[in-house]
Amino acid sequence: MTNNEWTPTEQNPSPPGPALTVQARAEVATAHAARYLAQMCKHFEHKRPVTFDERNGHIAFTAGDCRLEAGPGALTLTVAAADEAGRAGLEDVVARHLVRFAFREDLHLDWQPVRGGQSA
Repeated sequence: MTNNEWTPTEQNPSPPGPALTVQARAEVATAHAARYLAQMCKHFEHKRPVTFDERNGHIAFTAGDCRLEAGPGALTLTVAAADEAGRAGLEDVVARHLVRFAFREDLHLDWQPVRGGQSA
């Protein structure tokens, strides 16, 4: 590893760059939230910095971040980017992968803007 490479840590999970202030959140009803969280994180960890456990996950994309939280009956996804285009791209990538992993279910993702830490 060179001095220019970034390594995620619990205190600094996102690579240095522009502030990720444009956010959206989707709560997806499913009985398999923990399974899908693990699948998503394991899939992306081959190319992206990823941290996860049975309840929470974080994927650092070039355009921003995706945080995943497995709760009883739902998987909550939050994407954050520096601008609207980055946010829209993250929503698309995350949704396409989740739907592919959950092909046995008819999942619905309804992304809602997050303002000041709260969904709009």
